[in-house]
Amino acid sequence: MKTKIIRIALRPVILASLATGVVLACLGAVNASMKAEVKNNMNVLTAQQIVDKIKQHVTCPWQERTVDTFKAGDPNTPVTGVAVTFMATYDVLRRAAQQGCNFIITHEPTFYHGQDDTSRLDPDPVIEAKRKFIKDNNLTIWRFHDHIHRTEPDGIVAGMVELFGWKSFQKQNENLHFELPKSMSLQQFVNGLKQKYDNSVIRVIGYPQMQFTKFGFAAGASGSIMQMKMLQGRDIEVLIAGETQEWETVEYVRDAKDMGRNKALILLGHSISEEAGMKHCSEWLKSFVNEVPIKFIPAGDPFWTP
Repeated sequence: MKTKIIRIALRPVILASLATGVVLACLGAVNASMKAEVKNNMNVLTAQQIVDKIKQHVTCPWQERTVDTFKAGDPNTPVTGVAVTFMATYDVLRRAAQQGCNFIITHEPTFYHGQDDTSRLDPDPVIEAKRKFIKDNNLTIWRFHDHIHRTEPDGIVAGMVELFGWKSFQKQNENLHFELPKSMSLQQFVNGLKQKYDNSVIRVIGYPQMQFTKFGFAAGASGSIMQMKMLQGRDIEVLIAGETQEWETVEYVRDAKDMGRNKALILLGHSISEEAGMKHCSEWLKSFVNEVPIKFIPAGDPFWTP
């Protein structure tokens, strides 16, 4: 009888102990999960924090008046992945979203204006559709233009020099001036450039058989005055540029060649004259941003010929 009473008395104690153990185990698991979540959250960066890191790693002072600002989305959004591109086109944004990148770093404007000011176009169906896609996919866009050019070395030029294999030709202290070890024809040189691009539209002014050794590079829309000044002296015979006003640098070079001056102009197009620079930028970013994946997404050349 006593044995039975003792068993009955001990049963609640045993059950209570088991329950306590289960609860403690559950609490331990929850605590471990919370610690892991906190640790993971500590590794998550916002778009603003990545921009702050960039500001710390450029070699030039950060300018207050700059186009290097956020163009869309929330700077405080936790970043799942970074897409680096020359141009945040609709297609680039779509590919970025598909690849899990919600922070886009673009070199050029997103909304078809130097300052991304759409006031003279709004309301516009293309702009509205692009904004909707950005919002629906929780994307944040930041432009990186002025300071990648101002940092030393110019990140865009560095990427293009790497693409074309011009490093050994680059003059000391003149990162836009190059000299070949021996002369070649303009046609040979252009053929070499075309090998780097499958379907790009490259335009040339100058005699195909013209021989030269000295050339300059002016990426993007460097401006006609700068381009013509680069061509004034004897230290640049051929200028490789992105784009120009056709009634300015183009006609200057046409007249120069017709006067018998050893001058030529090669227009790559704005996008392909700078895109490799943003690929270089993506690799540079990886050297100090390792908390999130970083991908280069090319926009490509928008032109084709019939």
